Amino acid sequence: FKYIAWSCKEILDNHGEREDGIYYLTTANGMKYQTFCDMNTAGGGWTLVASVHENSIYGRCTVGDRWSSQQGNNPNLPDGDGNWSNRNTFGLVESATSDDYKNPGYYDIAAKDVSVWHVPNNFPMEHWNLAAILRYHTENNFLRLYGGNLFNLFKQFPVRYNIGSCSNRGPAIPIVYDHGNRESTRNLYGPKKKDEFDPGFITFRAINNELGAMAICSGVKPRGCNSEHYCIGGGGYFHPDQCGYFPSFDWDRLGRDQGWSASKEMTESAVLLFYR
Repeated sequence: FKYIAWSCKEILDNHGEREDGIYYLTTANGMKYQTFCDMNTAGGGWTLVASVHENSIYGRCTVGDRWSSQQGNNPNLPDGDGNWSNRNTFGLVESATSDDYKNPGYYDIAAKDVSVWHVPNNFPMEHWNLAAILRYHTENNFLRLYGGNLFNLFKQFPVRYNIGSCSNRGPAIPIVYDHGNRESTRNLYGPKKKDEFDPGFITFRAINNELGAMAICSGVKPRGCNSEHYCIGGGGYFHPDQCGYFPSFDWDRLGRDQGWSASKEMTESAVLLFYR
């Protein structure tokens, strides 16, 4: 409670803090909460607002799948749990690589850009930066076009089953790599997908051939309609073999056409989402 600030950027600008770690923030209506601040990457001031942690790659929209559906693979619940575009909060910041996390900053902060870290599951907070297999950020202020945060962006581009064809995806934004590069991004997603996307972007609300919607294609821009193999999160209904956070990241395990699975490093990492 040393500062009263709306974001980590505000703490950095007003108080000159440069230490990564947990800080208290306040919402516009005075709610206090704790989160992690990255005070060094690309000038610092990044606020952790959410993490997507797959508790079981073998689950298919089961308990714990808050960023898709905990209510089964159900066409009558096209939005699933709807947490990409609602004000629900859950989890603890210290456990962001061990469980899902979403704080009030997700919908309350007015930001310009995002940063994304892929951190191996269960790593302690003090090692997140060095342990990350992929880190990048945007720098073109794109969130100003979509209401200042992902909450408002996904209001415009709902993550919902049967919302349209795969050409009806949301914005694809160029990224700047902080750790990793285009080639390492390709390798994280597996051999068969190299012609399916262009690395060097973050894409929102991708739709696949089966009309399932995924929230984020991290580090890539889809070319085609097999986005279940490299995009995360989702609505409440997919092809039966696809439902969940990483819908078909484990495709090879099903004994079908081989080479479509993502790497173990990718499937066993949490995705941390930051604003600035």
